Amino acid sequence: MQKVFEPKWQISAEQVPYLEALAAMDARVNAILDSREGALFWLLEHPPLYTAGTSAKASDLLAPSRFPVYETGRGGQYTYHGPGQRVVYAMLDLRDRDRDLRAHVWRLEEWVIRALAHFGVTGERRAGRVGVWVVASGQEKKIAAIGVHCRRWVTSHGLALNVNPDLSAYSGIVPCGIKGFGVTSLHELGVRVSLAEVDAQLAKSREIFFR
Repeated sequence: MQKVFEPKWQISAEQVPYLEALAAMDARVNAILDSREGALFWLLEHPPLYTAGTSAKASDLLAPSRFPVYETGRGGQYTYHGPGQRVVYAMLDLRDRDRDLRAHVWRLEEWVIRALAHFGVTGERRAGRVGVWVVASGQEKKIAAIGVHCRRWVTSHGLALNVNPDLSAYSGIVPCGIKGFGVTSLHELGVRVSLAEVDAQLAKSREIFFR
């Protein structure tokens, strides 16, 4: 009989170096594939850095010397990670569920949308633009980026929700390769909440991944 593991919820209090996070995710994916561990939601912050997804274009890195730049196996293009941003890495096994990566991305977006609603913020999807968007002062801005990797139907990477990061850091890239739209945060929208408060709302609706 295959052992059943309860999904785990882990919050790192200190900033996690990016390469350390990649190694930990890879180890967890291997453990899930080998039936040694179960699902893990890992909530953390990174020191300031840029990451390049598998579709990243060199021309979208506008300030290559501003922060360290890391190539990563997730989908998408360039994004920024830094303090004040809640990064959630979701290592989940889709083999016994829908084996549908699009559905997984939808659930990540829906997870953020539900958390934002608790704080009075309307998060929205846009066709052809993965992530969660808000309309502020008549302008569409991205508040959460989504980028995932999937190996043999086990996922890694996940989402980055802007709570109160340094938004000027996005000027060094074309965020997610999308021009003509801005990036925002909860604090810029006037919602003064902590990472812990955001975590609490995410915890309430994580069951959407297991229905």
